[in-house]
Amino acid sequence: MDSARDHITELADACVKCGLCLPHCPTYALDRSETESPRGRIALARHAVDGSLAPAVDLHAHLDHCLGCMACQRVCPVPVQYGNLLTAYRAVLPPAKPRPRHLLRLLTRPALLRFGAGLARASGAARWLPPLTRLLPRRSPLRAAVSLLPAFPAPSHRAQAPTPANVRGHVALFGGCVQGALERDAQDAAARLLAAAGFETTRIGGSCCGALAAHTGDSNEATAKARRVEQSFATSGADVLLTATPGCLGTLREDLPGRRVHDAMAFLDLHGDALRFHALPRKAVLHLPCTQVNVARADGAVRRLLARIPGLELAVLPVQGQCCGAAGSHMLEFPERAASLRERTLANLPRPCPDLLLTANIGCRLHLGAGLHERGEPITIEHPLTLLAQQLET
Repeated sequence: MDSARDHITELADACVKCGLCLPHCPTYALDRSETESPRGRIALARHAVDGSLAPAVDLHAHLDHCLGCMACQRVCPVPVQYGNLLTAYRAVLPPAKPRPRHLLRLLTRPALLRFGAGLARASGAARWLPPLTRLLPRRSPLRAAVSLLPAFPAPSHRAQAPTPANVRGHVALFGGCVQGALERDAQDAAARLLAAAGFETTRIGGSCCGALAAHTGDSNEATAKARRVEQSFATSGADVLLTATPGCLGTLREDLPGRRVHDAMAFLDLHGDALRFHALPRKAVLHLPCTQVNVARADGAVRRLLARIPGLELAVLPVQGQCCGAAGSHMLEFPERAASLRERTLANLPRPCPDLLLTANIGCRLHLGAGLHERGEPITIEHPLTLLAQQLET
């Protein structure tokens, strides 16, 4: 325990307190409070572990409110390893309030989540269950989870990717937990595009990268999941591990140090020169998840790929790099704060609203979709890879 606290102290002491991170922090923009900023949280963590500040509920709450979007780390001149500090702190000290552990475990079990989603669709739960849960407190994680049901993507069945005519390489495609259960069309799209670019694909499905466990302080569970990812990748025989979900990327890179781990769209941007797309005369708006901008650094790749679809008019939400409030479990643990952050994002939608919203992160898709449903705005939401695969010339 002492070594963990010493590690937190070392990470915190790297901060020079310049404040350059403050304009980029979504929670600071929401509250205008130093304790809701990266600089403030670093100071709180430092004093909490050295005993100079007695741990209290309010102190923990400020640290729990952090979205882990890494916008601060992207602009930090040092840079402070803020993500590592946050994970280490949450592993050492308990949260301000009990986490909804059973609900969070469900999210990391793709088979069980897929069964639950199928049951919800079959029973029409998206229509009758949300009104019932409105009897629960607004801060209820269960109420927040049920509010996502109308945003669930239509079910899709796993399709077999075509075999490349001329194989250029072998890649593994990580399925993940929530995307693996709810967004199989994005996985199929990635495999199809990779095959068209000449890459044989092996899928790694049915597992979680461990990001949710790490971000909620369960270091033992995170380590166990990391080992399973490492074993699955080792047995795949692939040279590169790709993910279509940028929220998994940082954790996968930590799981596989020294190995080639990339965002799928960044990889296709580099290796998909031969891909050609049918014209699509539609207007779309692109939401760039914070992890895609701050961790994957693949926002340019996404724009370039979509720009290759003739006729597609693409607008980009100006809040790129700032979290929409989904943030893994944040939309379930702090639904009121998450809803406020979501409204800041949706307020930037162009008017009149386009008929297509593109986002690569399944958490963002569900969170933003729930907000659009509440607003009564019928906008189709898709993964960019799905749209690219639909327009692919074969």
